[in-house]
Amino acid sequence: MLELQELKKSFGGQPILKGVDLSVEKGDVVAILGPSGAGKTTLLRCVNFLEPADSGHMTFDGVTYDLGHMSRRDILALRKKTGFVFQNYDLFRNKTALQNVTEGLITGRKMPRAQAEALGMEMLERVGLADKAGSYPSQLSGGQQQRVAIARAMAPQPQIIYFDEPTSALDPELTGEVLAVMRDLAQSGMTMLVVTHELSFAKNAANKVAFMEEGQVVETAAAHSFFAQPQTDRAKEFLRILNQT
Repeated sequence: MLELQELKKSFGGQPILKGVDLSVEKGDVVAILGPSGAGKTTLLRCVNFLEPADSGHMTFDGVTYDLGHMSRRDILALRKKTGFVFQNYDLFRNKTALQNVTEGLITGRKMPRAQAEALGMEMLERVGLADKAGSYPSQLSGGQQQRVAIARAMAPQPQIIYFDEPTSALDPELTGEVLAVMRDLAQSGMTMLVVTHELSFAKNAANKVAFMEEGQVVETAAAHSFFAQPQTDRAKEFLRILNQT
């Protein structure tokens, strides 16, 4: 479904992504792990065009794109096939949970309001928040807000959803409810690319791990193999430190 080749990105002359190669098959749940500063979030932002890549190629759904020369038309077409869940929810503060889920359907996809609201309620039901449809973000916990954000990403029925540290802004007691929704999504067959520091999710819900270090994917493996027997010294050290905390 998604293949990246030699994706590069610099900020102010400082290379952040140094030629990332990555493959994601339909139905994969790929956890991207690595230390801070490895380029994980930048990678996600580049594949969804929140940041323009400097160079590289991406094949999505059988079509190959030159990431250094993307047209606005191609970007919009690709975004219609993807969903994105941010670290900090990124909800409209003046709109209800249902309105947050339906806004993109109505304004961006020109879906009739009644149809969008029916679909929005279905998505809120799926994340366990149908009873909060009329609530504003200020009336919701952080975990509930992130579940609304996941419902919003699911609503257009994307082919893949990108998650950027979806639990990093949450208190520990709220993390579990978000991870439960993500595990349900994974079990339903949704293709997911997840930047995360939650090793439990990577172990139990992901089927693949991509380990990043200094702007490159330096190790990819089936999740069970990565955690049982990482191949690179840096991955071994990374897991050793995390398992001690």
